Formats: sequence, C-alpha cells, structure tokens
Amino acid sequence: MTSPTALPGLLAVHAHPDDETLSSGALLATWARAGGEVTVVTCTRGERGEVIGPDPDALEGDGSRLATHREAELARALGSLGVRDHVFLDRVPAVDDDGTPAPYEDSGMAWVAGSTGTARLGADVPAGAFVRVPTDEAAARLATVLRDRRPGVVVTYEAGGGYGHPDHVRAHEVTVRAIELAGLDVALWHPSATSDDVTAATAALEADWARAAGLPIAPVTPAPSYVSDDRPVVVRVPVAPVADAVLGALRAHRTQVQAVTRAPDGAGVVGCYALSNDLLAPLRAHETYTASDQRAVVVPPEVQVAWPR
Repeated sequence: MTSPTALPGLLAVHAHPDDETLSSGALLATWARAGGEVTVVTCTRGERGEVIGPDPDALEGDGSRLATHREAELARALGSLGVRDHVFLDRVPAVDDDGTPAPYEDSGMAWVAGSTGTARLGADVPAGAFVRVPTDEAAARLATVLRDRRPGVVVTYEAGGGYGHPDHVRAHEVTVRAIELAGLDVALWHPSATSDDVTAATAALEADWARAAGLPIAPVTPAPSYVSDDRPVVVRVPVAPVADAVLGALRAHRTQVQAVTRAPDGAGVVGCYALSNDLLAPLRAHETYTASDQRAVVVPPEVQVAWPR
C-alpha cells in the first residue's frame, strides 16, 4: 500500500448522485484503498431523475422526496467505495450568503432525437436548476472546498459532459473556473475512452452471462462525447481489484442503475449494468482518463500513468 502521506488528495466533482460511481468509481475506490484522501463533491441531488422499475413510493416526479432518497443511495455508494469525505456544493457557504443557501437543482435533460445516448437541455428547466446558477457563484463555492482540501488531482467530466447532459457540462465549466479561482497547482483528469476500448468492451457482452440480463446492448455509434480518438488516454485504472466496491456502489443506486452483473473470469470486462434507457453497458476492465496537461503526480501503484511521446 502506498503511504498515505505520499499520495496527494483526490477530489472528484460530479453533477448527480450515481455519477461518481459510473464515471470514476474504480479510481475513487483505488485511491481510498491506497490510503489517500478522497473527496466527492456533488452538485445536485438528481431531483429530476427517472426511477427504474417499480416505484411504489411514487418518487419519480416528486423532486424533494426523490432527492432525499438519492442522498441515502449516494451515502451507501460512497461507503462501498471507501469514500468518507462528501460535500454537496450548494451547502458550501458563499461570501454573500445571508442564510441557508438555495439548493442547486437537477436541471433535467432530454435525449437528442435519433440518438441512443446523447442528451441536451430540455424545455422545462426549473428556476433553481444548476445550469441557471452563475458559473462564478458555483465556482466560488467549489474553490472554497479546493482551498480547504488542497487536492493534487481533480477529476470531472470533459467539456462535453460525458454524453451531453447539461449539468455535466456545467460541472466541467464550474470545476475549471474553480481551479483558477483557488489558484492551486493541480492535475485535472477527465474520464475518456478510445473507440477501440469501447467497441471491444461492448463486443464482450455478446455472451450468455450478459444476455441473461434480458436487455439489448447499447450500440457503440454514435459515440458519446467521452469517447474520442483525439484525446490521448494517459491514466488507466484496473477495475478488477476493486470490483466488489464498484459493483456494490452501482447496486446502491438502485433507482438509477439496473441489471448490475459481474462477469465471469476471462470475459474481457468486469461486468455490465443498465440505466433508465434499458440498454446494457459494459463495466470495462479499465477506467481510462485524459489529462489537461502532463503534470506529474504520485498515484497508487495500481494506477498506470503514461504520457504520449
């Protein structure tokens, strides 16, 4: 195990409960297991999310009750990943706060017509939506967290928000601005994958263990924005060593994630899952990231960092 004093802190910024696991669960679990300080900042509570499967408590459409439920799911997921430090961005005091700050609400989204996984801002955007919050206001709160935790690595979505969700895009913008405001020297990483990686992992789902889920497999085209052959992958995190933690965290988000299955040894992927689109997606053997620059940083021994030549 890497000495806790040798590892810099890791801070991840995500838009909704479940994004921390779907986007960077293996990295968070690996960093925490190695003894490093890990902080997750969540920008909204996913009030406008769909509820998968039976909804006996009628949570979908009831923003405040769904938010409370998803807070509990998030706490369980973070426990599975070994993350002990969590912050809701709207609870961070701002300079001009004169009382309890207004919550940052899930902005909602709509699927782009003809796509299988690209989102855009919908027509019905609530007044308190995260996308309506001025970037500098949210960034000032995040800068407060950055100055307090002083991480060496910050993780958030690339500029396209992973698949275009407006809250993801705003989280990227807020994070970049917050780093500027905080004046810290940090490495900024973004989840990213090559088309070959995604194609190979998706092909691995053509097996009996995956077909048993009874759901169609998500197509690889058109690719969401986190898939790119123009951004070099420089960080690779093996998922298998922390598979139990990641799968446990996925299952914790049961209103949002379904069909969580571990693959048999040698399957080429660690497992699979599906979201509300009812399309099976692979849990790839590696989480992969691009970086904003070639800044050197100490990482857990399992994490592979290689800059392009």
